[in-house]
Amino acid sequence: MSEIRLPEQNTVLLTGRLTRDAELKYTAAGVAVCHFSIAVNRNYKDPKSGEWKDDTSYVDISVWREAAERCGKILKKGSPVHVEGRLRSSSFEGKDGTKRTKLEVEARRVQILEKASSAASGAGESEAPSVGADTEEVPF
Repeated sequence: MSEIRLPEQNTVLLTGRLTRDAELKYTAAGVAVCHFSIAVNRNYKDPKSGEWKDDTSYVDISVWREAAERCGKILKKGSPVHVEGRLRSSSFEGKDGTKRTKLEVEARRVQILEKASSAASGAGESEAPSVGADTEEVPF
């Protein structure tokens, strides 16, 4: 069999709503990390019954550094977001002593898909902020 060279690609694009408030923490070295989970919905038509059904996936997200601090201040349960990042797996030992693995998205960019509230971003703003490596604001 000939050698096949596969390109290294690990890109994730998701749009959904937070299932709980974002949780901001700091590592022992003082680096900010924010964790939250989003629900991603898919509607499809059941081929047997002809009825429309919903399929929901729940995805854990982590954001680091300055973007983590912004997400921790702004994101609440139900907030609609668009996340760009990469898949990352980690291993840990469960409470029962078994080895477990977890797959999550490490966000490079989080775009908030609702108008900023006066409390979160200053009075009168009507733009949806984007938090991440590129901090552009996208108007809606």
